[in-house]
Amino acid sequence: MRAPGRAALLASAGVILALAGCGSKPAADGGDGGALGDQAITVASFDFPESDVLAEIYGQALMIGGYDVRFKHRLGPREFVQPALAEGLVEFVPEYLGTALEFLSLGDRHPTADSEAVHAALGRVLDGNRIVALTPAPAQDANALVVTSQAAARYDLHKISDLKKVAHSLTFGGPPECPTRPFCLEGLGRVYALKFAHFLPLDAGGPLTHQALVGGHIDLALLFSTDPSIATDGLVVLADDRGLQPAENVTPLIRTEVVERYGVRLVRLVNAVSASLTTDQLRALNRRVADGENPAAVANQWLTTHGLP
Repeated sequence: MRAPGRAALLASAGVILALAGCGSKPAADGGDGGALGDQAITVASFDFPESDVLAEIYGQALMIGGYDVRFKHRLGPREFVQPALAEGLVEFVPEYLGTALEFLSLGDRHPTADSEAVHAALGRVLDGNRIVALTPAPAQDANALVVTSQAAARYDLHKISDLKKVAHSLTFGGPPECPTRPFCLEGLGRVYALKFAHFLPLDAGGPLTHQALVGGHIDLALLFSTDPSIATDGLVVLADDRGLQPAENVTPLIRTEVVERYGVRLVRLVNAVSASLTTDQLRALNRRVADGENPAAVANQWLTTHGLP
């Protein structure tokens, strides 16, 4: 993956400064403060609803387990959240396995569909960085290229490679960072040799992208495979026939300091939550949030139903 551009780095620095300015109390030993400076575990989410739900699931499980938890929701894309985790301004991030490996290795490691191999590679990348990747959940959420059923019929689209003959006349919609992401436009060009007529920056698999697709403002959208609207609106997911998308199991990344402070009991609790989370459940949780329910309430009910922690 390409390193973040100057604008992304400056924005990341702004987020880090903002977090530091409103962060936790300074450490008792005279440290610089931030999330690592107190006994609370600061759980962060990316800038889309599913990430909010995941942060609430893990954070509330920790709270029920007797830990003090603080939430930092909607920090932004990975270019913002991962620097905050690296600096200890947040301490716990529910990540996605393959994308995390590609991003944190700066493109030196290329994830595959083998979740065990990807998790092992991520562990090696994180070694020495004071961050540990706990056990991945069965639940996965990968990028999905989606068209309407009308477009699929009109252009005879079944798989991503079918786009080659028509991409030059199509408008593609997705998150603003898509052009430089290895599993979005950059990867589509590299693996499938696709070049679209236009790219429309929207949101990260959210309502703007969905509305633009069904409203005919774009021809093709990047959504997430756990998006419930794909099924309810009769949208068509194009098969990734050249294997661009890797294993994307939900994987908690946590600061080593937190593990050292609270030990094996905390690790077992987090791993128990992960073990209970499936892709179908995640899709159902997303449906409830899309219908207007609060992510915290949705997460709480899921934990109660599964007797967690």
